[in-house]
Amino acid sequence: MFLENAVVGILQLVVAIVFAVIALYIGFWTLARITSSINMEQELAKGNTAVGIIVAVVFIAIAIVVESGVKGLSAGIGKALSEGLLSVNGIIAISLSLFQLVVGIALAVGAIYLALNILDKLTKGVEEFEELKKGNVAVALEMAGVIIAVAVIVQSGVLGITAALA
Repeated sequence: MFLENAVVGILQLVVAIVFAVIALYIGFWTLARITSSINMEQELAKGNTAVGIIVAVVFIAIAIVVESGVKGLSAGIGKALSEGLLSVNGIIAISLSLFQLVVGIALAVGAIYLALNILDKLTKGVEEFEELKKGNVAVALEMAGVIIAVAVIVQSGVLGITAALA
């Protein structure tokens, strides 16, 4: 039993790492598309603190949401083990938990995209992306607050999915 639990734990860790890397890549790619007027890599190489803050916060926000999806994956694997890993119910449990994780990633990226676009429309007097390019840390912190707030709210939704599937 100990060995089986260890193997399952390692499997969960590997799956979590793979999905985390994929989620971070998608998040950075999406951020680059949202801020198409800014070459993120070039700004980071120049030491633009404002851009660095936004990139870091997007990574943190995605991690917040993915973490709740990983909890769902762990619950699904636990349920699959109790039902029988290769049983129909076990396979369904794992499939649903993987689906939940993918939905969580999509919701995180989509919500960040939507939030930044809405913020841009609400603050007509401030061109956030141009200010980021100039290195405006105050604007970066404003945007960071919005991104983190959205991530925490999305995380609650993903945890709700976990509870429904359990």
